[in-house]
Amino acid sequence: MEKNTAVKNNQKNWSGRFNEPVSELVQRYTASVDFDQRLAAYDIQGSRAHAQMLSAQGIISTQDLAAIEQGLDQIHHEIRVGKFIWRQELEDVHLNIEKRLTDLVGDAGKRLHTARSRNDQVATDIRLYLRTSIDEIISLIRLMQRALLDLAEKHTDTVMPGFTHLQVAQPVSLGHHLMAYFEMLKRDIGRLSDCRKRVNQLPLGAAALAGSSYPIDREQVARQLDFEGICENSLDAVSDRDFAIEFCACATLIMTHLSRLSEELILWMTPAFSFITLADRFCTGSSIMPQKKNPDVPELVRGKTGRINGHLVALLTLMKAQPLAYNKDNQEDKEPLFDTVDTLVDTLRIYTDMLAGIQVNQHAMRASATRGYATATDLADYLTKKGLPFRDAHEVVAKTVQYAERKGCDLSELDLSELQTFSPQVEADIFAILTLDGSMKSRAHVGGTAPQQVQAAIKRARKWLS
Repeated sequence: MEKNTAVKNNQKNWSGRFNEPVSELVQRYTASVDFDQRLAAYDIQGSRAHAQMLSAQGIISTQDLAAIEQGLDQIHHEIRVGKFIWRQELEDVHLNIEKRLTDLVGDAGKRLHTARSRNDQVATDIRLYLRTSIDEIISLIRLMQRALLDLAEKHTDTVMPGFTHLQVAQPVSLGHHLMAYFEMLKRDIGRLSDCRKRVNQLPLGAAALAGSSYPIDREQVARQLDFEGICENSLDAVSDRDFAIEFCACATLIMTHLSRLSEELILWMTPAFSFITLADRFCTGSSIMPQKKNPDVPELVRGKTGRINGHLVALLTLMKAQPLAYNKDNQEDKEPLFDTVDTLVDTLRIYTDMLAGIQVNQHAMRASATRGYATATDLADYLTKKGLPFRDAHEVVAKTVQYAERKGCDLSELDLSELQTFSPQVEADIFAILTLDGSMKSRAHVGGTAPQQVQAAIKRARKWLS
């Protein structure tokens, strides 16, 4: 008698098959409503389209449809204003909304679930959510790209050392350096746009795994929800999480790009470089060392990238051993996905603001470029143009650098007679080649660091963004 009462008081939509209630511990362990309630608006959107299709196909009455739509409107309002009561014992966002709908409109609410399952319902909700998130992220990337362009445009003529192996390599324009990140983000937009096409396929209608015996019209639902197509196989439709994994892979690359830029900002801000200053609002001090100004935001971006990488691995691991079709394991897809979206959105927003507040120390950048013989390659190219094979020119310049190192001066500070002891091909015009600005301006081809080419690249980039 006590057992039957317990079942009645803890009634589930699926509990008719069971002889005892789910324990409180299991309820807490299996419930997802604490985190999947963010899908509520998408769940209502999908339910509305599903109900309209059921009515159009004569599966439910027009009266039922009107009641369902009215109830969903009220639920949407309650959620939006914070009056909706979420109940953990109802497991997830879907059953919470369905229970409230049934309380509001009675049997019509119970008919809403005709010809669908929570399996295809949740797959639809996640795709609707992720599609919207991708659109937001692409917009945020574009804003960050504009901030990069604004900063690059101010510094097309600013000389800095280009590095390989973190050793001074050749002089480059700071604007050119920043435009490298514009290109990375441009590829990121391309990947997200391509990913969106695979996200934007409708699973609804696959039901639990085998489809529905009702005369449903999946194409109508797809059109109403602006999906580009339908998932063609019902088993795949309910169990596929490729789209979420692919998005997380895209997000991982975006965060990797931002982490690389963060590492550079951190280095550039150190006294050893003193290339830039970040605005105070992106930094913190030390509790013990009053002189410190720590680049907390770039450091956190670098750290959060590891977390996003972990989410990608988590989703891959989640899916690697699942047989068809849906399994409860898939409940674990949401928290990594949601956190990836949240982290990426916040990072892009803060990064755009941080870029706008960067102050550049042009003198320190130029001074750094004079160390490390950044124009050595220019001297080798000069000799090659005079007829010396490049490998021989390379050897000549290497010996010239050794000499300059012993003397403690830059190549441009050597006398013409000293340079000619290493190669008689050297003439007085060499000094225009050995300057930082001359070196930078000589790379005057598409993709090069010459200021005129950087300006042209910025112009093309702005046109691409428009």
